[in-house]
Order: sequence, then structure tokens, then C-alpha cells
Amino acid sequence: MSLFEELKRRNVIRVGVLYLVAAWLLLQLTDVLSSLLPVPESTGSLVFLLLVLGFFPVVIFAWVFEMTPDGLKREVDIDRSQSVTPETGKKINTVIVVLLVLAIGGMIADRLVPETSVDSETVDAAVVEAPEVSPPADALPADRSIAVLPFADLSQDQDQQYFTDGLSEELLNLLMRVDDLEVASRTSSFAYRGSTLGIPDIAQALKVGHILEGSVRKDGNRIRITAQLIKAGTDRHLWSENFDRELTDIFAIQDEIANAIVNALTGELGMAGEKAVTVEVATENLDAYELYLTARELFIRRDQLSESIRLFRKAVELDPEFARAWAGLAAVEAIIYDYVFDDDIDHFPLAKEAAEIAISLDPDSSLALAVLGSLASDWEFDLIGAAEYYDAALENDPNIASTWLWLGLDLMTVGYVDEAMAAFQKCMDVDPGYLNCHQHLARAYLYKGDVATAHRIHDESLGYGFYGNSNVFVSEYVRSGHRNLALLIADESFLFAGAPVIEWIRAIENPDRDNSAGFTRLKDWESRTDSGKTLATEPIMLLSFRAYDEIVKDPLIGRNALWHPDGDEFRTTPQFKTIIRETGVYEYWQSKGFPPHCKPIGDDDFECGRP
Repeated sequence: MSLFEELKRRNVIRVGVLYLVAAWLLLQLTDVLSSLLPVPESTGSLVFLLLVLGFFPVVIFAWVFEMTPDGLKREVDIDRSQSVTPETGKKINTVIVVLLVLAIGGMIADRLVPETSVDSETVDAAVVEAPEVSPPADALPADRSIAVLPFADLSQDQDQQYFTDGLSEELLNLLMRVDDLEVASRTSSFAYRGSTLGIPDIAQALKVGHILEGSVRKDGNRIRITAQLIKAGTDRHLWSENFDRELTDIFAIQDEIANAIVNALTGELGMAGEKAVTVEVATENLDAYELYLTARELFIRRDQLSESIRLFRKAVELDPEFARAWAGLAAVEAIIYDYVFDDDIDHFPLAKEAAEIAISLDPDSSLALAVLGSLASDWEFDLIGAAEYYDAALENDPNIASTWLWLGLDLMTVGYVDEAMAAFQKCMDVDPGYLNCHQHLARAYLYKGDVATAHRIHDESLGYGFYGNSNVFVSEYVRSGHRNLALLIADESFLFAGAPVIEWIRAIENPDRDNSAGFTRLKDWESRTDSGKTLATEPIMLLSFRAYDEIVKDPLIGRNALWHPDGDEFRTTPQFKTIIRETGVYEYWQSKGFPPHCKPIGDDDFECGRP
């Protein structure tokens, strides 16, 4: 028997034809799916290559093996008188015919379905007849927008990251002053440090039309800054330049870079002005400026805040006229009590002193004004004065997210929940990556009773390992069946210091039971632990134990429990009214008006319900 006849007998030819028809159909399907799914353009070529490579193993397999009623067997082991290859061949023929019918049907459908393209004459007519209109205002920012990625530290010892990040943010802040140019927030842009994503993908995620990236190489008193401006849609470089300078005037270098960027954008987008950016010389002392950049990075990251204070103080020692360093020092001193619990320093007067010095040097310092507002609220319980400071700070610079956050917190304190939500949302608009604003916005939605939205916003921040304000959700997670998550958040709120937080969970689960034994266990833990955290720092937990006398011991912290959903009973107690009066809330109401859920009673009393 000839080789060809043997190939026919063993159905090798039929299997080969079947493989080719099936492969052709698979390639057509790949072509269709590739246009619908986000797959690489090379997908079709890869599938074709795999199909070609697969042809030879298939025909070899068909030669060596045969399908029998008893399963797959080697052809040499089968008695030819018992072979069923003719029946198998008929089945293969049927499959081939079915596949050919499908293939032919697909080709006919492709010919009959009209294409949705528009011929060139129609396009030309449309262009001629279309009236001239200006693009809508809200369409401009999509192109007139930029993100500043953190510059890479190429210094020999790789020890200039704080300086490099500070320089990147300085450029970001300068570009924010350019009219009609939208600039992505620092937190959002810096999240892509070291990302392997391409520039177009990063730009799409940040919703900007342009990307500024670069590197800094610092060696002693020499610095080399490389910067390049990229048009995101085309990945085309609009401008690129190296700046090799003696590090004697970093502000002049910033001026050069910022204005080179603006000039490049002028040609690209038709933006007006050749010198749109003017860089203010903040200090003549380069060492003070480097200390300032490092200290500010630590403050922004809320990391090593004691070290941040030390560096800011060193900077103002080197240059007592350095207003920005004084404002930065004031900001750290104002917020450190939220993060450091193991020092005995009274930071509030230190913060006020630094802020007032900053204002004396620069009356328009928005950060210093915002700090004075925070201090007026938290230290002096002057909520009316705090609001005036915030208004002045926002008038000077509405792009400082912390100002919106602190304003929102004060509005929450006085029960203006809707207004607080608007401030937190503005904070997120300014800086979408500011997780503190995310969580406080979630808290506001929780207090308003929109639990679904509160969960969604809060859970997003948990995905980044941030628990700054999560304790307000402990009882909600318990009641919604997420007991383990509630335990984790409760434990984190005590800095994982081994507090028996299970007692808190049990009190939530059994609100009508006598939970005094569990509270005693927590008190015992507090008496023998020196973690810096105390029960008084957790007023939301104290609500679960109805320990209202404990809440009122520290009115500043206790006011965080004023409007929590678990505080319905608390809001009927004398302790609630004590906090309202001692923290300046009642005085604010008398001046600005009561929130919708509170009302005056007589000449000097009030009552409140849930927001």
C-alpha cells in the first residue's frame, strides 16, 4: 500500500483538512474579538503562529493513534480487520462539512452587511457646511491639563529623594498658577512613582493631556535636572532639556523649567503669555531650603513628624526670614498630636507662635492662615474665628487640600453635615488621593444615613491600608456582618497595642446587656499600658459602653462623638450639652444658626437629634 493510501486509511488527510478549516474559523474569531477586547495588536499573529506549530503534532498524532470503541489506541496494536477508521472518517467528514458551512455563512454575512463608513464627499460636505463654533468651556481642560510625575533621584548615593520630590512639587505648584491649565494633584501624580505603565496609560488614569517627567542628579554643589514634556495622546515629546547648574539659586532653575514648560504649552495649545510663571525667592540660604524640602516631605507623608519639626526648626535657624519654613513648622506642630502620643510637649502654643511669625513675614501665607484656623478651633474653641481664618486662607489659595479638610471638620463639629460634605468633596477635587478626606466624607454620609455610599467611599480608602477615621465604622461593620473587619479596625485604633477590643465588639452586639465587666477589663488594660492611647481617645467606643462621663473628660476629642448614629441616647444627656458649650459649638449656633437637627429651647438651652 502506497504512503498516500495509508494516509487516507488512517484519516490523517481528513484530520489535516479538519484542522485547517477549524484554524481558519479560529483566526476569524480572533480577529473579531481583538477589536472588542483590550488585547495587544500582535494577538492575531501569535494565534496564527501557534496554529501553524500545532499542525504537525496533530497529523503525527492522527498517524500514530486511532480512536476505537474501547478508546484511543496505538495504530500498530489494532487488528486491521477490526478497524473502525471508515466510520471515524465519515464522522470527520461530517464535522468538516459543518465547519465549512459556518465559514461560508460567515463570508456571505460579511459581504451582505453594509459598512458604516462615511465616504469622503460626505465628510467634505460636512466640513464645509458645519458652522464655526468655539469648543465648550468644559472641553478645554482635557487637553489643557498636566501631571507632574515625581522626578527620579539619580544621585550617586540615591539619598536625595526628599529633595527631588520637593523640587517636583515646587514645579507642580508653579504650574498651578497658570491660568486655564489644570494640574493633577501631588498625591495622585506621585502614586505613579516607579510605575511600569506607559505615559499614555498614566495620563489616561490621571485624566490629563500632558505629562512632565524628569530626573535630578545632585553632586555636592552641582545639580543636573533633566525634564521632558510629553503629549499623552501621541506619546510625543513637546520639549526636553537638561539643566546643569551650580546649586546657588535653585529658584532661578525652577523659573527656567516652569517657563520652558509654559512656552512649550503655548505653542501646543495657544495659551497666552510668554512669562506666565514668576518664581518667588523663598530664601537665600540653600541649606535652609534643602532642610525645608525634606521636612515638608515628612509632613506630607505624615511620617517621622518629630524629625520634620526638627528639620523645620533648623531651617528657620539658618534663615529666620524664611516664611514658608515657619508655616510648615506651624502645620506640623498643629497636627502632630493626632499622630504622636508619647511626648509631653504642648504643641499648640508652638504651632501658634510659628504661624504668627509666618504671617508677619508673609501676610498672604494660606497655610499659616489655615493653621491659625485649626488652632482657633482645636485649642481656643473659637469656631467663629476659625471660620474667618479659613475664609482668608481659601481666598489666597483655594488649592490647599488641608484647608478644605480642616474647614470640613469644623463644619462637622457644629453639625452642619451637608456643608461639611461639600468641603470634603472640594478637598477630594483638589487632591483625589487625600485619603483623610475620603474617610471623613464617608463619615459624613454615614451620619446622614446613606450607609451604602458611606461604605463605598470608606472601603476604597481601606484598600490603601488607611484607617485614619475608620473607628466610626466599627459598629456599622459589626451590624452588617463584617465582625472580623470591625475587630481589625478596633485593634488598629488602639495602635495594635493589645487592648481587649473584643469587649467593644461584644458591647455593640449586645447593647441591652450589662457590659460594665467588659469596660472594666478595658480600664484595667489602660492602667497597665503605656502606649499613649487611652480610652478617652476613643469616644466612639465609649458610646457603646454608655460611658458618657469618660467622653466629657476631654471635650476636644469627645466632640468627635457628637453626631455618630450610635449617640442617640448620648444627645439627650447633660454630658452632650457640656461638650457643645465647652467647645464653642453653642456660641457658633447663636451666631450662625442651628443645624436642621437641633433647635433652641428658651433663652439659653437647646435639644438635638440625629442629623
